[in-house]
Amino acid sequence: MPTMHLPSAAGCTLHDAGHTWDAIRVPRSVGLSSMAILGARCGAVVDDPLSPALYFFVPLGTADAWDVQNTRALTVGSTVTIPPPRRTDGPGPHWRMCPGDDRWLTDPDALRAAIADALGPAREGRKN
Repeated sequence: MPTMHLPSAAGCTLHDAGHTWDAIRVPRSVGLSSMAILGARCGAVVDDPLSPALYFFVPLGTADAWDVQNTRALTVGSTVTIPPPRRTDGPGPHWRMCPGDDRWLTDPDALRAAIADALGPAREGRKN
């Protein structure tokens, strides 16, 4: 099935996940901390203030084994709103980290570790 590209009035397009990449939806506050932890290892990231969430792009197949609490893996059957190139401010979805020719994807193991580090202090105070 081809990737869907439906334009919106704001210039954003919907793209199907699970064809050339999967995506990981992370709550905005955790995602921002994860980006800081990842630093230069961070790939492209979409900030959707309406959700509010950040979307990290990861290699195809990552969603099959993704099991990180409070996040959601997106693959076939899910779409991600992609902003126009270089839109780094809202309103609406925008790039928190713009993609480059070699910087679309974040390593899933590095992302998993960054999310765990970002959630670390909150986890310690929680009771199961």
